[in-house]
Amino acid sequence: MQWQKLLSRSRLFGTLNIEDPGRTAFEKDFDKIIFSSYFRRLKDKTQVFSLVDNDYIRSRLSHSLEASCVGRTLGTLVGQEIVKRHAKDLYDYTARDFGDIVAAACLSHDIGNPPFGHAGEDAIQEWFKSPDAAAVLSLLTPRQQADFKYFEGNAQGFRILTKLDKPQHRQGLQFTCATLATFTKYPREAGINSNSFNKYNSDFNNKSTKKHGFFQEEKELFAQIAQEVGLLRRKDNIAWWCRHPLVFLVEAADDICYHIVDLEDGFSMGYIDYAEAKMWLSDILVGEKLENLDDKKEHIKYLRAKAIHKLITEVKQVFLDYEEQIISGRFDRPLTSQIESGFKLKEIIELTRKNVYEACEVVEVKVAGYQVIGGLLEEFVSAVTNSNLSKSYLTKKLLPNFNDADEELYTKVLKVTDYISGMTDSYAVSLFKKIKGISLPRGGR
Repeated sequence: MQWQKLLSRSRLFGTLNIEDPGRTAFEKDFDKIIFSSYFRRLKDKTQVFSLVDNDYIRSRLSHSLEASCVGRTLGTLVGQEIVKRHAKDLYDYTARDFGDIVAAACLSHDIGNPPFGHAGEDAIQEWFKSPDAAAVLSLLTPRQQADFKYFEGNAQGFRILTKLDKPQHRQGLQFTCATLATFTKYPREAGINSNSFNKYNSDFNNKSTKKHGFFQEEKELFAQIAQEVGLLRRKDNIAWWCRHPLVFLVEAADDICYHIVDLEDGFSMGYIDYAEAKMWLSDILVGEKLENLDDKKEHIKYLRAKAIHKLITEVKQVFLDYEEQIISGRFDRPLTSQIESGFKLKEIIELTRKNVYEACEVVEVKVAGYQVIGGLLEEFVSAVTNSNLSKSYLTKKLLPNFNDADEELYTKVLKVTDYISGMTDSYAVSLFKKIKGISLPRGGR
């Protein structure tokens, strides 16, 4: 792959880049997300804790903002060296261009997540694998079925960015191809047999193939992006490419934030005690001069900030060390697994998983999320696939942008997952209660 192509400022659908002395093309990508209604809804979407009253705890919105800050720093630091190494080809680019691309991709990386976080993704997948969905799915192609059985928030996010979010009646947000490719952590379609990955290369780590990054509906759009930025195709007969190099920085920014920040949130909620949180964060900072603060919360915040800075420095160096392998598509591992503090991060996430993710309060909300999302899918999928009058009320009054015209079944079901995955936690619960008759709209004038 070539950096000059990888940093393409071109946009989909032949949209021209209008010169703007105040902003670069990549800064515009960042700004578009900030003003997106899909992005604003992340304020009421689960990061770890759902529907909490504690305003200190992160939501998907605050997590995305924090990840974008880390991503901008990472991208800019890496960009400084890449521009030097490839000065002849990158004379028209700056280190900040790298930072802006990574920041925009980080800012939007969770935009397709359904209510209740990863539990929401699991709930959608499980419902489409259940007997309730069998009759509908039997009418779809195997690859279309895979889109739903393995529903993925990353693929939904790509759909939002390229198609659903329509300012000024255009298709999608019209990101640059560089940012769209950097957003796509898993550049392959669903439904690929795992043997395909193993046959490709026995040493292939498969990090970029753990999930899929686009639905069948958007497969050709991603193919256009991949061609524009020069991604290497893994297989000719399936939609599967290697990652854009800057994806590794997006992934690292996300990993750094949720590893360290979830530990801090766990401490704030009382699931991890002060001594333990202090020990794990200090362990990353061995050899560094640290201040001692009397206030325990302030001390953990201080250690969190220092740890993030240390991890950014380590990740930057690993990326630069592996640049040749990354560019050639031979590197496919998380950068955080290769850094000096990688083992310590792994221990932190194990602690957090045990003490926080499996906490009773968190698990109870996840179970409730399964009931809510499963119930909504049952109602709406039934509504869009039947002419029953009682069901059609749901499509006409509640499901926006649903057209009774002769659309393909696959498109109808996609509109259901568009609608449900776009809900906030609170709205999903409220609508579920209304449909099930658990709560009624208020009367009066």
